[in-house]
Amino acid sequence: MDVVVIETPQLGDRSYLVHDGRVALVVDAQRDTDRIEAAAKKAGVQITHVAETHVHNDYLTGGLILAREHGARYLVNAADQVAYEREPVEDGQTLQIGTLTLRAVATPGHTHTHLSYIVTDGRARAVFSGGSLLFGSVGRTDLLGPEDTAGLTRDQYASVHRLADEAGPDAALYPTHGFGSFCSIGPATRAEASTIAEQRETNHALADPDPEHFAAELMANLSAYPSYYAHMAPINMTGPEPADLSLPESPGAGELAERLARGEWVVDLRHRVLFASNHLQGTVSFEYGSGRSFSSYLGWVLPWGEKLTLVGSSEDLQNAIRDLSRIGIDRPDAAVGTEPGELSPGAPVASYPRAGWPAVVHEKPDGDPVLDVRRADEFASSHVAGAINVPLHELLDRLGELPQGCLWVHCATGYRAGVAASLLQRAGRDVVQIDARFRDAAAAGVALQMQPLQRRWPYP
Repeated sequence: MDVVVIETPQLGDRSYLVHDGRVALVVDAQRDTDRIEAAAKKAGVQITHVAETHVHNDYLTGGLILAREHGARYLVNAADQVAYEREPVEDGQTLQIGTLTLRAVATPGHTHTHLSYIVTDGRARAVFSGGSLLFGSVGRTDLLGPEDTAGLTRDQYASVHRLADEAGPDAALYPTHGFGSFCSIGPATRAEASTIAEQRETNHALADPDPEHFAAELMANLSAYPSYYAHMAPINMTGPEPADLSLPESPGAGELAERLARGEWVVDLRHRVLFASNHLQGTVSFEYGSGRSFSSYLGWVLPWGEKLTLVGSSEDLQNAIRDLSRIGIDRPDAAVGTEPGELSPGAPVASYPRAGWPAVVHEKPDGDPVLDVRRADEFASSHVAGAINVPLHELLDRLGELPQGCLWVHCATGYRAGVAASLLQRAGRDVVQIDARFRDAAAAGVALQMQPLQRRWPYP
């Protein structure tokens, strides 16, 4: 048995190609299936089975697309009421895939109908756990609504214990989430590999002997997740279409200026430093170079379904179009160019200042408020004394709550502050982007308000 990992670091997920040298199983495919196709071609194997561990909430699946393309058997939980043909799979069911044997194990928790798969080749054993057992933690249990969270959290505890028992200590673990995905919760690690035996020693879900204590700790630590998640499962239930990853023809300079004048969303992909120094007035900054944050925050912050135009280099535009297709933002317009004056000559340009923490201490006028756009849980643990907290994903809806004066905006690393500064300037506010890591604030002399940490994970 050979397992090929297909990483999607932009969303913190992994897909898997599992093969015996001749035929292959694909687990939790992303919508841009060409990466899996390339992996199968390189391995010289035929894709005969495609499996889903669950109906995904954080991305659009490529499973149906891949199964149709290859005439493969598409394995989906029999309890999922999907609108397309699939091969329904139930708890305990086994399938032969060449020399590999697959067994489905019901592992509710991340969703009610979650499945994990134990695959063996007679010698080695591998567990594909989706959003159930992760490296160091588990998949979050609140995606189906508050009325289901408590029950799913208790289910998650029982599921990971059952899965660990049935897989055995020597089994290699291959989760889908947990590599930066908002679908994970708790002290997840970004380890490259692990086994069930290792997880028994290090995973709080397996180490905690009290299911009620585990459930209380997990639910106390649940935090915000992207709003676009609400659109993923319904599309996955009906079946996503193949993504169009081509680069569209650029709109003309005049058309771009008109879109900005109409108040349409035009997104500049350049680094936030370049954006702050010079950009077309009315554009917003979602720098692409940071990679991991781009699609999650754009899909979370901007209104869903509104017309979108991207501006940047050809390479960044092509990558951004691919990333956005994974979360159902299809075929955005794209203007190739990195110089505002060349993109739309004559259109008004703008800029705003950037600062570090020393400037907050020595240069910020006393009347200028500090705006912290981190999540509420981040703010609660420690924040600049006197700062106002409006999480980035709530900013557009709460602009009217912000105080007067020039807003000095910060986050944890500078990325979210760059987005927020551009949104605020677009709304007519004066801003200074604090482009610095929050962890360096105290050393620069910034007064912080610390809150004793009330919720701690008792296990490593």
